[in-house]
Amino acid sequence: MTKKISYKIVGKYIKDLIFSIPNAKTFFLLSKDIKNYKINIDIKSNQIEKKIIEIQTSISLNPSENKSEKINTKIIFATIIEILDEKIEKEEIKKIILINVPTEIYAELRKIFISLFENSGFKNIKISENVDFEKLYNLRRVQ
Repeated sequence: MTKKISYKIVGKYIKDLIFSIPNAKTFFLLSKDIKNYKINIDIKSNQIEKKIIEIQTSISLNPSENKSEKINTKIIFATIIEILDEKIEKEEIKKIILINVPTEIYAELRKIFISLFENSGFKNIKISENVDFEKLYNLRRVQ
């Protein structure tokens, strides 16, 4: 049995973008300090209309220890979807928001994020090519 497509993406855009390097010292330290930063991914959603939902997938880089001078990076990538199935279950909508859409747009979001670093002189930014959003969803449900 093939699963029927229950949504479609009707639009995608960068909703917010922060890319701030406070000074030259931070810039020079970043290339050796980058391993002390960790990637954070967050997903939020807003219902726009009855069958229209905006999903905001954000990716940011945060230092693992508190530093006074640090880079500040965050992209909020908005994806607008239309729910096509009239009788869709609430749990299915949750999976679309937290698994399907982020999985679908992650490569594009990652490419934009890496491009910002590369265009700022950092060539060795390593950001996972794939994120298992289903695994993250299941881990969140267990907690």
